[in-house]
Amino acid sequence: MGKGSGYGKVILFGEHFVVHGVPGIVSAIDSSTDAEVKKAAKGINVKDERKTAKGYSEEKRLQQLESIERMLKAMGIDPKIALDIWIGGTLPGFSGLGASAASSVAIARAIAQELGMKISDEKINQVAYEGEKAYAGNPSGIDNTAATYGGLMWFRKNMGGGQDLVERLAIESPVEIVIGSTGKVANTKAMVEGVDERKRKNPQKYNAIFKRAEELAYEGRAALEFYNLKKVGELMNENHRLLQEIEVSSKELDLLVDVAQKQGAIGAKLTGGGGGGCMVALTPGKELQDKVVSAFKTAGYDFLATKIGVGTQY
Repeated sequence: MGKGSGYGKVILFGEHFVVHGVPGIVSAIDSSTDAEVKKAAKGINVKDERKTAKGYSEEKRLQQLESIERMLKAMGIDPKIALDIWIGGTLPGFSGLGASAASSVAIARAIAQELGMKISDEKINQVAYEGEKAYAGNPSGIDNTAATYGGLMWFRKNMGGGQDLVERLAIESPVEIVIGSTGKVANTKAMVEGVDERKRKNPQKYNAIFKRAEELAYEGRAALEFYNLKKVGELMNENHRLLQEIEVSSKELDLLVDVAQKQGAIGAKLTGGGGGGCMVALTPGKELQDKVVSAFKTAGYDFLATKIGVGTQY
């Protein structure tokens, strides 16, 4: 039996903007998706036992099968191969946490181990990127990179089709966060296409927003490296306002951001594709983290209390 894992992630700066070549900052979190694979008698059989938002597994089922087909092709494996695939782990299947990328990395690693293939992390990352196309259409590459390598990273997509820029970042120590789930499954592909269409129709407005998003990424990097968490939080709040302007937030996301900020979170924003899915609140210290968790519980929303900047590598 082959086994593999992939990290979950939060994007601190840059979602949607990274698709268009703007740099972003992504952090793996200390929750992962695990996969087990063994040869089977017939077909591709997936048993998904992750904790998920209602409807997540059903919504993603066809995309998941297409993703596996794409990965098999990228690995040079006969698409008619029969495999039993189990998916589980501590990372919930909430939209916005890179759950699809984490599962793609985990499955690719498990398939490689089961078939006795020696594959580098770089190749796993490429394979998972192909798998991500089933979920996101034109993925930025940021999710699969975080899922593969872990840690905190500066990411910039190579718009010419070459190697993406991935730079490891280090911070003084891990920071507590709370991820809140709207409970709504987001269609990342549709959200990405929507931004692209609106940007084409209104280039003047969108170019100004994208320029500020790039400035925020650089300012956020400096604040993280100097461990100025107050500044990081302020920039996250502004990043959320930009995401509202490009119409990828939702009333549920805005509500969770507001709840977190009222409880003292020093920064809060949607994370991932938007339109549902998740948001992230920066809550340094266990006491503040617990306070925000309690508020989310009272409001009836699912959550994940975790940390960024853990910095381990698979």
